[in-house]
Amino acid sequence: MDSSPIAALSTQLVQQQTAQSAQISVAKKAMDSQAQTAAGLIEGMNKTAAALPDHLGNTINTTA
Repeated sequence: MDSSPIAALSTQLVQQQTAQSAQISVAKKAMDSQAQTAAGLIEGMNKTAAALPDHLGNTINTTA
C-alpha cells in the first residue's frame, strides 16, 4: 500500500492550519489596533466636549 497520498494530504492539512492561524493572528492584531484608535478618538472627543461652554449643545434649532 502506498502511503504517499496520505502523507501529502497530511502535509496539506498542516499547511492549511498554519495559514489559518496566521490569518487569525493578523486579524486579531488589526482589530486590536482599530480598538486602540477608536478609544483614542473617543477620549479626544470627551476632552473637546469638556472644554466647551455648558450652554452649547443643549438645544436644537428646529426652525432652520
